[in-house]
Amino acid sequence: MFKKILTILCTVLAAAYLFLAVTAFNRKPQGQACPDVDLRVNDTAYAGFITKQEVIALLDKEGLNPVGKEADNIDTRAMEKALAGHALVDGVECYLTPGGKVCVEVSQRIPVLRVMSSDGDNYYVDNHGRAMPATAKCVAHLAVVTGHVSRDFATRQLYPLGLFLQDNGFWNAQTEQINVRPDQTIELVPRVGNHIIYLGKLKGYERKLKRVKLFYEKALSQVGWNKYSRINVEFDNQIICTKRE
Repeated sequence: MFKKILTILCTVLAAAYLFLAVTAFNRKPQGQACPDVDLRVNDTAYAGFITKQEVIALLDKEGLNPVGKEADNIDTRAMEKALAGHALVDGVECYLTPGGKVCVEVSQRIPVLRVMSSDGDNYYVDNHGRAMPATAKCVAHLAVVTGHVSRDFATRQLYPLGLFLQDNGFWNAQTEQINVRPDQTIELVPRVGNHIIYLGKLKGYERKLKRVKLFYEKALSQVGWNKYSRINVEFDNQIICTKRE
């Protein structure tokens, strides 16, 4: 009986504590002006291109800068809506902290490919397969896509290859350029080695690159990285190499 009463008492006390904690956290500081905006950008390991200055400038433009305003006059929902319109923002959450600051948490769009097509189109493709403006201050190493590449081809068919490169340490470091030929077959220009890797059509690119990596380890490490000018893995179960003249 005593154990049952003790359990009920502990449950009630825990619920009361949780209620008070949530209430205190969500209570707006009364009569206190917001001293600053605290910007937190997620995924900075990939590309940190959204700055506090840009956030403040956008809020200023919309008349939503919270600095100097009392809590009751700060509209965090309107701030979220305004910042969500930024071309480089994937998601945003704004909230008041117990200290009176406004915290802005931004999830940024992560570029996986840089496209510079033969028709002059210039942009990034993000990890959701969407085009991003070339003005993004991307600091990550990305493969550059060149040749006869339309936006539809880049954002629908090529972007899974960009995701693969991003997640594969070896090929992310080794791939410098992806060239799209007029028939939409693919050539890779590696960072190490003076040769071209011909994949053919994109289908099965993971298996093809696995064969190339094995060829690197078993053959090129013995004969040298510049022995061949072209490594063709278009067809399954074979590698066709063209010797350098």
